Amino acid sequence: MITLAVRILSWPRADVASLARGDAVLTARLLATAAELVAGRRSAPVTPVVVGDHDDRTLTQLRVCLDHDDAVAGAICADGHLGYSQPVGAAVAYREHISVSGVGFDIGCGNLAVRTDMPFGAVCDRVGPLLDAINARISFGVGRLNDAPVEHALFDDSEAWAAADARPLMHAARQQLGTVGAGNHYVDLFQEVLPDTAPEQSPVWIGIHFGSRGLGHRLATKYLRLGGGRDGIDVRPTLLHQDSDLGRAYIAAMELAGRYAYSGRDWVAAQVLDILGASETDRVHNHHNFAWREEVAGSPAWVVRKGCTPAFAGQHGFVGGSMGDDAVILSGVESATSEALLHSTVHGAGRVMGRREAMRRFSREEMQRWLRERGVHLRGGDLDESPMAYRRLDAVLEHHAGSAEVLHRLRPFGVVMAGAEVVDPYKD
Repeated sequence: MITLAVRILSWPRADVASLARGDAVLTARLLATAAELVAGRRSAPVTPVVVGDHDDRTLTQLRVCLDHDDAVAGAICADGHLGYSQPVGAAVAYREHISVSGVGFDIGCGNLAVRTDMPFGAVCDRVGPLLDAINARISFGVGRLNDAPVEHALFDDSEAWAAADARPLMHAARQQLGTVGAGNHYVDLFQEVLPDTAPEQSPVWIGIHFGSRGLGHRLATKYLRLGGGRDGIDVRPTLLHQDSDLGRAYIAAMELAGRYAYSGRDWVAAQVLDILGASETDRVHNHHNFAWREEVAGSPAWVVRKGCTPAFAGQHGFVGGSMGDDAVILSGVESATSEALLHSTVHGAGRVMGRREAMRRFSREEMQRWLRERGVHLRGGDLDESPMAYRRLDAVLEHHAGSAEVLHRLRPFGVVMAGAEVVDPYKD
């Protein structure tokens, strides 16, 4: 009886509260847990798959995420590092639970890459004015609004806003749609590296990285609190059962914020295409802070990816490096490694130090020299996003050679980010 009580107390607080109210799904789970204990069966601890080199604190954080009856698999990619509750770069699978803290505060954060019909030679002499135009038209920074609210069909989907209990947030969300935010969020211009093509003839690509902005942060904060969780690094994950009222509402909120993030990145891409005077010829678009219902070891599970990119066989993903490094378009490769990684790959190069340490260690002149040597023009940005604070992307990708392959290599020549005056509270 004591053992059963201990098992129940290991459940998320929201589940315990629902059980006390007589929730049928959790009552059935209680009976199944009791039967398991009577039969003497205890599930073995889940051993995570680790790719690359990681510090002990990051690996401990991942093991804590897997220390739950419902956890079935976990992995961390080579760009991984310590995050809020779940490591950035980690994927964790639960049979019937979804992790609010695992998805994180920036629900639906992701990358969009757009190939244009414009050759690099047509823009190389006007990079500065183009970046100034992007910076003037698109809002960068925490709490920033668009000059005029963006109309979008998403705001007409009243059922989705009601299911997420998010109607009070619609007005602010409309004003922020298509704003980029701060931190490591950006709009970049790239030229594709093609071995048999002169650089001036290579196509220009647009790269965009941001998420669901204030809408996602407010929804995550709300459901973290309702789920009895806490904000922090060394905290247990906040898990909600998929069939509980709270779990269903959170899933609806996550899906709404994901749609919002996609719509915002689409809008920004359209603005940059207009500024360039170019047309789109291809695109790659993906989330990396989200939970998907997928098959794991033969049964459905929620795969919670925090800062890692879905990479099923043939699936394309856009992965940026730091502001001074090449980015790539990847394709997933079917292999035993890919399956062990829950069909996940990197979402970037990965930090090697925290923001505060980067601010202490580097000077703006060092950062600017790094960028000048690589022909990169910068608008905004600060030392916490210095390229020196990140791993090198090629070294990270070497660890994933058996599960993803590079299709396109993109070299940055223009970067626009929020400026040094912005403090970013959006955690992920």
